[in-house]
Amino acid sequence: QIELTESGGGLVQAGGSLRLSCAAPGRAFSNLAIGWFRQAPGQERVLVCGINRREGFYYAESVKGRFAISRDNVQNVVYLQMNWLKPEDTATYYCAAENDSAIYTAAQRYDYWGKGTQVTVSS
Repeated sequence: QIELTESGGGLVQAGGSLRLSCAAPGRAFSNLAIGWFRQAPGQERVLVCGINRREGFYYAESVKGRFAISRDNVQNVVYLQMNWLKPEDTATYYCAAENDSAIYTAAQRYDYWGKGTQVTVSS
């Protein structure tokens, strides 16, 4: 079992930045693929970006050029740097992990989930 904990959410004005963190204390991340998903009220949970064990990346079109995912395998933390935030980025953000080298866009492919952190972008 892997317990994931997100942090770093909050309220920010449009154009601002936030950095989210996903940690799994005591658990090595290096062999896991990690995805950041978001879910707005009444909408499906969608993959925003992901990183696999080979440092391959995935970014949704809506966040390309604004968001960046990175991992620190020493600290066992994955970061999501979000810049130039827009009101439509408002959602609960979840990190998820799966024991595979691929980055899957389908949420059901991920075995482990955090409880989420709220990001609200005001216009």
